[in-house]
Amino acid sequence: MLDILKTIEQANRCLSILIDPEKMEMDAIHAFAKAVSITIHNLKEKLQIDQFYFFVGGSTMENVNFDKWVNKLKENSNIPIVIFPGSHHQLSENADALLFLNLVSGRNSDFLIEQQVHAANKLKKSNLEVVPTGYLLINGGKETAVQRISQTLPLPQHDMDSIVNHAYAAQLMGNKLVYLEAGSGALKSVSTDIVREVTQQLHIPLIVGGGLRTIQDIRSVYDAGAQMVVVGTAIEENIKWNG
Repeated sequence: MLDILKTIEQANRCLSILIDPEKMEMDAIHAFAKAVSITIHNLKEKLQIDQFYFFVGGSTMENVNFDKWVNKLKENSNIPIVIFPGSHHQLSENADALLFLNLVSGRNSDFLIEQQVHAANKLKKSNLEVVPTGYLLINGGKETAVQRISQTLPLPQHDMDSIVNHAYAAQLMGNKLVYLEAGSGALKSVSTDIVREVTQQLHIPLIVGGGLRTIQDIRSVYDAGAQMVVVGTAIEENIKWNG
Protein backbone atom coordinates (compact mmCIF):
# COMPACT_ATOMS: atom_id res chain seq x y z
CA MET A 1 0.00 0.00 0.00
CA LEU A 2 1.40 3.37 -1.05
CA ASP A 3 2.14 5.76 1.81
CA ILE A 4 0.86 8.94 0.16
CA LEU A 5 2.15 11.38 2.77
CA LYS A 6 5.60 9.80 2.91
CA THR A 7 5.81 9.83 -0.89
CA ILE A 8 4.93 13.53 -1.01
CA GLU A 9 7.43 14.35 1.75
CA GLN A 10 10.24 12.50 -0.02
CA ALA A 11 9.46 13.64 -3.56
CA ASN A 12 10.96 16.70 -5.14
CA ARG A 13 7.96 17.38 -7.37
CA CYS A 14 4.46 15.88 -7.36
CA LEU A 15 1.59 16.81 -9.63
CA SER A 16 -2.10 16.14 -9.08
CA ILE A 17 -4.81 16.21 -11.71
CA LEU A 18 -8.03 17.46 -10.14
CA ILE A 19 -11.23 15.84 -11.39
CA ASP A 20 -14.75 16.86 -10.42
CA PRO A 21 -17.07 13.85 -10.92
CA GLU A 22 -19.96 16.25 -11.49
CA LYS A 23 -18.21 17.33 -14.67
CA MET A 24 -17.38 13.86 -15.98
CA GLU A 25 -19.84 11.05 -16.68
CA MET A 26 -18.74 7.57 -15.68
CA ASP A 27 -18.92 6.48 -19.32
CA ALA A 28 -16.17 9.00 -20.14
CA ILE A 29 -13.69 7.81 -17.52
CA HIS A 30 -12.05 5.08 -19.63
CA ALA A 31 -11.25 7.44 -22.51
CA PHE A 32 -10.14 10.14 -20.09
CA ALA A 33 -7.75 7.85 -18.24
CA LYS A 34 -6.26 6.63 -21.49
CA ALA A 35 -5.77 10.14 -22.86
CA VAL A 36 -4.42 11.59 -19.63
CA SER A 37 -1.66 8.96 -19.53
CA ILE A 38 -0.14 10.64 -22.59
CA THR A 39 -0.41 14.07 -20.97
CA ILE A 40 1.25 12.72 -17.83
CA HIS A 41 4.13 11.27 -19.84
CA ASN A 42 4.74 14.66 -21.48
CA LEU A 43 4.56 16.56 -18.21
CA LYS A 44 6.89 14.13 -16.47
CA GLU A 45 9.59 14.81 -19.05
CA LYS A 46 9.10 18.57 -19.19
CA LEU A 47 8.86 19.18 -15.44
CA GLN A 48 10.79 16.24 -13.93
CA ILE A 49 7.77 15.08 -11.94
CA ASP A 50 8.45 12.32 -9.40
CA GLN A 51 4.87 11.26 -8.67
CA PHE A 52 1.38 11.83 -10.09
CA TYR A 53 -1.98 11.65 -8.34
CA PHE A 54 -5.64 12.11 -9.12
CA PHE A 55 -7.44 14.48 -6.75
CA VAL A 56 -11.15 13.67 -6.88
CA GLY A 57 -13.87 15.84 -5.40
CA GLY A 58 -16.16 18.80 -5.91
CA SER A 59 -18.13 21.45 -4.11
CA THR A 60 -21.58 19.85 -4.16
CA MET A 61 -21.52 16.38 -5.80
CA GLU A 62 -25.24 16.29 -6.52
CA ASN A 63 -26.64 13.34 -8.48
CA VAL A 64 -23.30 11.48 -8.44
CA ASN A 65 -22.65 8.07 -6.91
CA PHE A 66 -19.25 9.07 -5.57
CA ASP A 67 -18.16 5.58 -4.51
CA LYS A 68 -19.03 4.01 -7.86
CA TRP A 69 -17.38 6.87 -9.73
CA VAL A 70 -14.11 6.50 -7.80
CA ASN A 71 -14.17 2.73 -8.32
CA LYS A 72 -14.59 3.23 -12.06
CA LEU A 73 -11.55 5.52 -12.15
CA LYS A 74 -9.52 3.00 -10.15
CA GLU A 75 -10.43 0.25 -12.61
CA ASN A 76 -9.11 2.34 -15.49
CA SER A 77 -5.90 3.79 -14.06
CA ASN A 78 -3.02 2.85 -11.75
CA ILE A 79 -2.49 6.45 -10.65
CA PRO A 80 -3.16 6.84 -6.89
CA ILE A 81 -6.52 8.43 -6.11
CA VAL A 82 -6.74 11.02 -3.34
CA ILE A 83 -10.12 12.33 -2.24
CA PHE A 84 -10.28 16.13 -2.18
CA PRO A 85 -13.67 16.43 -0.47
CA GLY A 86 -16.19 19.23 -0.55
CA SER A 87 -18.11 17.61 2.30
CA HIS A 88 -18.22 14.52 4.52
CA HIS A 89 -20.41 12.82 1.91
CA GLN A 90 -17.44 12.49 -0.44
CA LEU A 91 -15.80 9.38 0.98
CA SER A 92 -14.94 6.10 -0.74
CA GLU A 93 -12.92 3.07 0.28
CA ASN A 94 -12.00 2.69 -3.39
CA ALA A 95 -9.63 5.65 -3.11
CA ASP A 96 -6.09 5.44 -1.74
CA ALA A 97 -6.12 8.45 0.55
CA LEU A 98 -8.17 11.36 1.83
CA LEU A 99 -7.14 14.94 2.42
CA PHE A 100 -8.76 15.70 5.77
CA LEU A 101 -9.28 19.38 5.03
CA ASN A 102 -9.47 22.22 7.52
CA LEU A 103 -10.51 25.50 5.88
CA VAL A 104 -8.32 27.59 8.14
CA SER A 105 -8.59 30.71 5.97
CA GLY A 106 -12.30 30.98 6.81
CA ARG A 107 -14.30 31.35 10.00
CA ASN A 108 -17.27 29.17 9.13
CA SER A 109 -17.43 26.50 11.83
CA ASP A 110 -19.10 24.08 9.41
CA PHE A 111 -15.81 23.74 7.53
CA LEU A 112 -13.55 24.13 10.55
CA ILE A 113 -15.05 21.32 12.64
CA GLU A 114 -18.63 20.28 11.74
CA GLN A 115 -17.86 18.50 8.45
CA GLN A 116 -14.80 16.94 10.07
CA VAL A 117 -16.85 15.50 12.95
CA HIS A 118 -19.33 13.91 10.54
CA ALA A 119 -16.44 12.49 8.51
CA ALA A 120 -14.71 11.17 11.64
CA ASN A 121 -17.72 9.03 12.46
CA LYS A 122 -17.45 7.39 9.03
CA LEU A 123 -13.65 7.03 9.12
CA LYS A 124 -13.40 5.03 12.36
CA LYS A 125 -13.16 1.74 10.47
CA SER A 126 -11.79 3.10 7.21
CA ASN A 127 -8.71 1.78 5.44
CA LEU A 128 -8.10 5.12 3.77
CA GLU A 129 -4.86 6.94 4.49
CA VAL A 130 -6.10 10.14 6.11
CA VAL A 131 -3.83 13.16 5.72
CA PRO A 132 -4.67 16.27 7.83
CA THR A 133 -4.40 19.25 5.50
CA GLY A 134 -4.61 22.96 6.24
CA TYR A 135 -6.60 24.50 3.38
CA LEU A 136 -6.23 28.21 2.56
CA LEU A 137 -8.43 29.89 -0.02
CA ILE A 138 -6.47 32.68 -1.73
CA ASN A 139 -8.04 35.41 -3.87
CA GLY A 140 -7.67 34.38 -7.51
CA GLY A 141 -9.56 37.31 -9.02
CA LYS A 142 -13.06 35.80 -9.16
CA GLU A 143 -15.63 34.24 -6.88
CA THR A 144 -15.10 30.48 -6.72
CA ALA A 145 -17.36 27.54 -5.90
CA VAL A 146 -15.41 27.03 -2.67
CA GLN A 147 -16.16 30.61 -1.64
CA ARG A 148 -19.88 30.26 -2.41
CA ILE A 149 -20.34 26.88 -0.72
CA SER A 150 -18.19 27.62 2.35
CA GLN A 151 -19.51 31.20 2.67
CA THR A 152 -16.02 32.40 3.46
CA LEU A 153 -13.86 35.08 1.90
CA PRO A 154 -10.47 34.29 0.34
CA LEU A 155 -7.33 35.80 1.79
CA PRO A 156 -6.12 38.77 -0.32
CA GLN A 157 -2.82 38.16 -2.07
CA HIS A 158 -1.44 41.53 -1.02
CA ASP A 159 -1.67 40.57 2.66
CA MET A 160 1.42 38.38 2.82
CA ASP A 161 1.63 38.40 6.62
CA SER A 162 -1.91 37.09 7.01
CA ILE A 163 -1.36 34.25 4.53
CA VAL A 164 1.93 33.24 6.14
CA ASN A 165 0.40 33.35 9.62
CA HIS A 166 -2.57 31.24 8.54
CA ALA A 167 -0.25 28.67 6.94
CA TYR A 168 2.00 28.58 9.99
CA ALA A 169 -1.02 28.23 12.29
CA ALA A 170 -2.17 25.27 10.18
CA GLN A 171 1.20 23.63 10.77
CA LEU A 172 1.07 24.33 14.52
CA MET A 173 -2.37 22.74 14.64
CA GLY A 174 -0.82 19.47 13.48
CA ASN A 175 -1.67 19.46 9.80
CA LYS A 176 0.73 17.41 7.67
CA LEU A 177 0.20 19.43 4.48
CA VAL A 178 -0.73 23.01 3.65
CA TYR A 179 -2.74 23.72 0.50
CA LEU A 180 -2.84 27.22 -1.03
CA GLU A 181 -5.84 27.32 -3.38
CA ALA A 182 -6.77 30.14 -5.77
CA GLY A 183 -9.87 28.19 -6.83
CA SER A 184 -11.07 26.43 -9.94
CA GLY A 185 -10.88 28.70 -12.98
CA ALA A 186 -9.02 31.42 -11.07
CA LEU A 187 -7.98 34.41 -13.16
CA LYS A 188 -4.64 34.52 -11.38
CA SER A 189 -2.73 31.86 -9.51
CA VAL A 190 -1.16 32.17 -6.07
CA SER A 191 1.88 34.41 -6.58
CA THR A 192 5.34 32.88 -6.46
CA ASP A 193 6.28 35.44 -3.80
CA ILE A 194 3.60 33.99 -1.53
CA VAL A 195 4.65 30.42 -2.32
CA ARG A 196 8.27 31.24 -1.56
CA GLU A 197 7.52 33.00 1.73
CA VAL A 198 5.14 30.31 2.98
CA THR A 199 7.60 27.57 2.05
CA GLN A 200 10.35 29.25 4.03
CA GLN A 201 8.15 29.26 7.15
CA LEU A 202 6.99 25.63 6.98
CA HIS A 203 8.66 22.28 7.53
CA ILE A 204 5.75 20.39 5.98
CA PRO A 205 5.01 20.06 2.23
CA LEU A 206 3.16 22.81 0.40
CA ILE A 207 0.47 22.19 -2.24
CA VAL A 208 -0.50 24.96 -4.67
CA GLY A 209 -3.46 24.97 -7.06
CA GLY A 210 -5.77 27.21 -9.05
CA GLY A 211 -5.16 29.31 -12.15
CA LEU A 212 -2.11 27.40 -13.38
CA ARG A 213 -2.47 27.09 -17.14
CA THR A 214 1.00 26.74 -18.65
CA ILE A 215 4.15 24.72 -18.13
CA GLN A 216 5.93 27.90 -17.12
CA ASP A 217 3.25 28.68 -14.52
CA ILE A 218 3.80 25.28 -12.94
CA ARG A 219 7.58 25.41 -13.18
CA SER A 220 7.61 28.80 -11.44
CA VAL A 221 5.56 27.44 -8.53
CA TYR A 222 7.91 24.46 -8.14
CA ASP A 223 10.92 26.75 -8.29
CA ALA A 224 9.36 28.88 -5.54
CA GLY A 225 9.23 25.86 -3.24
CA ALA A 226 5.94 23.97 -3.71
CA GLN A 227 6.27 20.18 -3.56
CA MET A 228 2.91 19.52 -5.19
CA VAL A 229 1.00 21.40 -7.88
CA VAL A 230 -2.65 20.77 -8.72
CA VAL A 231 -3.98 21.27 -12.25
CA GLY A 232 -7.66 21.01 -13.09
CA THR A 233 -9.29 23.47 -15.48
CA ALA A 234 -6.43 23.43 -18.00
CA ILE A 235 -6.78 19.67 -18.48
CA GLU A 236 -10.60 19.76 -18.30
CA GLU A 237 -10.58 22.14 -21.24
CA ASN A 238 -8.01 20.17 -23.22
CA ILE A 239 -7.19 16.59 -22.29
CA LYS A 240 -4.10 16.69 -24.49
CA TRP A 241 -2.86 19.80 -22.71
CA ASN A 242 0.92 20.05 -22.51
CA GLY A 243 1.23 23.73 -21.62
